[in-house]
Amino acid sequence: MQTILRVVHIATAIVLVGGTVFLRFVLLPSVKKIPEEIQLDLRDRLANRWKWIVHGGIALLLVSGFYNYLVVMRPMHTSDKRYDMFVGIKMLLAFLLFFLASALVGRSQVLKKFRDRSSATLLVMIVVALTIVGISGYLKIRGIPLLSQ
Repeated sequence: MQTILRVVHIATAIVLVGGTVFLRFVLLPSVKKIPEEIQLDLRDRLANRWKWIVHGGIALLLVSGFYNYLVVMRPMHTSDKRYDMFVGIKMLLAFLLFFLASALVGRSQVLKKFRDRSSATLLVMIVVALTIVGISGYLKIRGIPLLSQ
């Protein structure tokens, strides 16, 4: 079960982050060259399809992430305050990422400003995602500290 959920977690993150990078650096610059009415139609069509991947991906990341933390990793780090701190930061950043991704594919008028500035929003999402990956990598390679006696 651990291996399956780890693969699900990493594969889902790859799809979502890869999709975000594609949207920001490939699709958005290409779309700027077509008429605005077609741009808006394309944005709506993309959001309608991409939202299923975003929402499904968020659900998979939450389930696999909490399982990995609570069942697999937390028992190995019972007295490791630094681990808890970094996981807490990682979770807060993940929730920010989930919010921004949902804002981009949603229809709420309150969050329209994120869609209107999608280029900047996507760039922020990429930086946040890379920060999460960096924290995850650090936690993985730092190992489990020995308990001081």
